[in-house]
Amino acid sequence: MIKRSFFTLTKPRLLYDLVEPDPKEPESIPIPSDLTLVLDEPIDSTRQALIKEGDSVEKGEKLRLYNQSTDYTISPVTGTISAIDTYLDDFGNTSTCLVIKNSQSQTTDTNSMTYDLKDDIASADEYFRTLPGAPPLKILASNTVKINTIIITCADMDLLSTTHQYITLKFWDKIKEGAKILKKLTRIPKLCITVPENLNIPGESDLIQVFKTSMEYPSNLPAMILKNHLSMILPAGKTPEDMGVSFISAEAVVSLATAYKTKSAGFEKILTIIGKQGTKYRAKATIGTPLHKIFNAFSIHINDQDRIVIGGPMKGFATYTHNHPVQPDMDTVIIQDRDIIPEVSDTPCVNCGKCIRICPANVPVNILVRYLEADQYEEAADKYDLESCIECGLCAYVCTAKIPLYQYIKLGKYELFKLRALETANDE
Repeated sequence: MIKRSFFTLTKPRLLYDLVEPDPKEPESIPIPSDLTLVLDEPIDSTRQALIKEGDSVEKGEKLRLYNQSTDYTISPVTGTISAIDTYLDDFGNTSTCLVIKNSQSQTTDTNSMTYDLKDDIASADEYFRTLPGAPPLKILASNTVKINTIIITCADMDLLSTTHQYITLKFWDKIKEGAKILKKLTRIPKLCITVPENLNIPGESDLIQVFKTSMEYPSNLPAMILKNHLSMILPAGKTPEDMGVSFISAEAVVSLATAYKTKSAGFEKILTIIGKQGTKYRAKATIGTPLHKIFNAFSIHINDQDRIVIGGPMKGFATYTHNHPVQPDMDTVIIQDRDIIPEVSDTPCVNCGKCIRICPANVPVNILVRYLEADQYEEAADKYDLESCIECGLCAYVCTAKIPLYQYIKLGKYELFKLRALETANDE
């Protein structure tokens, strides 16, 4: 719950929403005629591809671009590859999108390919990276990353969303089952779970240590959970994985439990949809479904210049097409009417100090942004704590000058990473 309008700039008191006590079942979205899957690998015209337009695929079939490819996706339907094209993310990184034309007779209950699974994390990583909830199996299976703690997140990380809480209430037994599977596959000794302090879960488990998290934002972000519940301070430039901690969503754990029971992949993603008037809807859609199919199911009309935000209001990003597909890690979609989209500005910082006072990481944001505006990324990191930012978005939320501080910081971190990667390549 946001205690004031998301579109104004008075002093904030930001609280997470609590799922309704007896939530309704999600609206089930029919499988569309075309689904779009994203592969995190660019097309290389100099290599012989394993797949091409016109190829037939089966539901559950693993799809890779090349023989040496480590990234893959799983077809959610039986059909035909009708298009293979380039996909660009917010920062211009190149991936590949596959459009699968669905056989119209299929339903969500249509049988999927089964896999020969073994009781180890490498076997899970081979088939289940793209399950709903996007389990971090690649990290858990890595030989170079040492994980000693897994934290299952039943608390939603951004405002307005209740996806994780809904799954927790409806599938608590599945979460416990999935936790046992995770422990067996990874042999990681410590398993924890985050649950909002006001959410009454059906019953706890001796297998899992439960962390009751505050309803005040940003207490559910990984850096805050590490600090408040594990007494670990995330160092600048480090990730939780660097400290031996891996986060996995409640939905991913449920998906993993179901996948090991059926020996096949699942494809139905649960989402929180927030309409233009703030009305909340809950949907269940096949991965790859264009968003406009979901909007149509709830009679949400998208006008030119309306904004579609993937994620919550604090950490989400805008997409400029209603054809954007449902992705395994997509929990929330917000539609903002073009007439009430909050303005951003190139007005200089007025040194009001609000961003400094609200920052949970004590970053001097007012000075940092000057270096980011001047593309001085290394100086921003070395002198003004760019890498200490936990990316909560609170600074942008309170900014008097309406500077898109969060976006500057995200871009700054990305450009800094590129600079360091280039320096490393030049030194080799």
